[in-house]
Amino acid sequence: MTKISGSAPPDQQRFAGKVALVTGGSSGIGQEVCVRLAREGAKVTVAARREGTGETTVRRIRADGGEALFVATDVSQSDSVRALVQRTVEHFGRLDIAFNNAGITGGTTRTIIEAEEADFDATLAVNLKGVWLCMKYEIPQLLRSGGGSIINCSSTSGLRGGARAAAYYASKHGLIGLTKSVALEYATQGVRINAVCPGMTETELMRTQLKAAAPEKYAALKQRIPMQRAASVGEIASAVLWLASDESSYVTGVALPVDGGFII
Repeated sequence: MTKISGSAPPDQQRFAGKVALVTGGSSGIGQEVCVRLAREGAKVTVAARREGTGETTVRRIRADGGEALFVATDVSQSDSVRALVQRTVEHFGRLDIAFNNAGITGGTTRTIIEAEEADFDATLAVNLKGVWLCMKYEIPQLLRSGGGSIINCSSTSGLRGGARAAAYYASKHGLIGLTKSVALEYATQGVRINAVCPGMTETELMRTQLKAAAPEKYAALKQRIPMQRAASVGEIASAVLWLASDESSYVTGVALPVDGGFII
C-alpha cells in the first residue's frame, strides 16, 4: 500500500494574490496548512498563542520564499480575535481565506460527574466560541474582498459519540452546527463555509503522547480504521486547501470527514 503524502506540485499557484488567516498555525495540521497555502501563492497570517512556535511557522514560509506574519492570539477573547483580523488586513490589504483550526482537547479521562465545570467552560470557549468569534470578524473582511472561503476544523468526534470527553465532543458537534448555520446566512454572498473533520492524524502531539507512551493503544486505534493507518498532516491539509480553493466552488455547509473510512 502506498502512503500518500498530500503534498502539492511545487508549481501549483491556486492562491496567488490571496490572503489567508490560520489559527492554531504553530504546529500540526495548522502549521502544514500555513506552509502549503504559502507555497501555492497565498500570503499567510499565522495565529497562535505560542510566539516561539508561531514564528517557526513564519520562518518555514519565508525560507520557501513566501510571505507570512505572526500574530499572537487567544481565540477565546473577542478583543484578541478582532485585533488579529484587523492586523491581517492592515498588513496584507485584504482577507480571502480563513482556516479556524485552534482547539484544545480538554479533559479526556473523566465522566461528566467527575469533570470540572472550568474544563467544560475552557473547552467550549476555545473550540466553539473561538470559531464563532473568528467568523464574526472574518466574514466582513471576506465580503469586502468579494467573497472567500472559511474552513472550520471539527473532528470525527463531531460526527460520533465518545465517553469521558463530553466537553470536547460537545464542542466539535456544536462546531458543525455553527458551520451549517452560518453557511446558510452567506450562501448568496460569495462566502463559503465548511468544516473539515480529521480522524486519527500523525501529529507531533500524537507521536509523543500516544504512539510512544502507549504503543498497544496506538496499534489498537489503527485497527479500527478501515485503511489501517493514521492520516499524515499533509493529507488533512490537502482537504483543507481543496475547500479553500475555487475547485470546491459549489460546496458549502459540508462537514467533510478525512478519516480513512473510520466513520463508516
